Amino acid sequence: MQLEETLIIPTQCAGQRLDAALAKCWPDFSRSRIQDWIKSGEILLDGAIARPRATVLGGEQIELLAEIEEAVTALPQDIPLNIIYEDDAIIVLNKSANMVVHPAAGNPDGTLVNALLFHDPALVTVPRAGVVHRLDKHTSGVMVVAKTLAAHKTLVANLAARKIRREYDTLVMGNVVAGGTVDAPIGRHPRDRQRQAVTATGKHAVTHYRVLQHYGEQTWLRVQLETGRTHQIRVHMAHIRYPVIGDPVYGGRPRIPNRASTALIDVLRHFERQALHARYLTLAHPVTGEVMRFEAPLPDDMRDLMALLTEYRNGMYHRAADEDENDGDEAEIIYVRDDE
Repeated sequence: MQLEETLIIPTQCAGQRLDAALAKCWPDFSRSRIQDWIKSGEILLDGAIARPRATVLGGEQIELLAEIEEAVTALPQDIPLNIIYEDDAIIVLNKSANMVVHPAAGNPDGTLVNALLFHDPALVTVPRAGVVHRLDKHTSGVMVVAKTLAAHKTLVANLAARKIRREYDTLVMGNVVAGGTVDAPIGRHPRDRQRQAVTATGKHAVTHYRVLQHYGEQTWLRVQLETGRTHQIRVHMAHIRYPVIGDPVYGGRPRIPNRASTALIDVLRHFERQALHARYLTLAHPVTGEVMRFEAPLPDDMRDLMALLTEYRNGMYHRAADEDENDGDEAEIIYVRDDE
């Protein structure tokens, strides 16, 4: 992709080195990239090839004629995308639960990046095809993609500064009594390099969660990430002994509640992925600064599981009430708490 730019050096840059002045004029590009263009003769200063250590006075004319290399080597593939919103700067999409984000040794194609490059071939010049943050293969939900270098730079900086808010819905095993925060460092598992773990040598990681619904031996949580470590929600929930349902790595054996229906038992034992969905994303638009909130509704598999859990929960209430009515003594009310 060829890039052509012209500008006049502002007078307030007088006395600065050329690369420093251009970095202020072209905030979309890194200073190291600008230095490479100067060294390769792709920047002209008043019609002549600029010297790397040239000092500017202000008022000079700059011409740039450069070739932007491809930042992505993946090939475009015609894979459907569920796009929630798109403009000249960003794409917001709802990623399906079976899609890998980036190509890798085990998944060389068929990824979100391949689909994005087909949707917008210009993304080949943006790092990671514009992907700002990733989701695990079997985690569904809302993601933002930058369509330009400037948008990518801004969004990555905002993510690092915790200015992008991400909220997830998850179904976990166990009766979570109340919300809370997990503040525990995450790093590579000391014995299994394919897994993450809470470890003293890990990176700072904070996860906030609150209860949306109890189902007896399962709980629906709303989770907010303060940091963005690999497998963070899955590792933190397993660490506090409320693993995500269906998690093949951190979940362990499913917990089957008493008197569960055959349908519920079958779903709990064979749920095909971790029951984790990126429900909400809030960000400031990288160009306009407008605060925008996007939602990706719960996918069918999690809705179906919730429906079965709701039937089970309601059935337990009815059974508890019947036992109380038929027993002259005081009967225990199963799964009924003061907060319900």
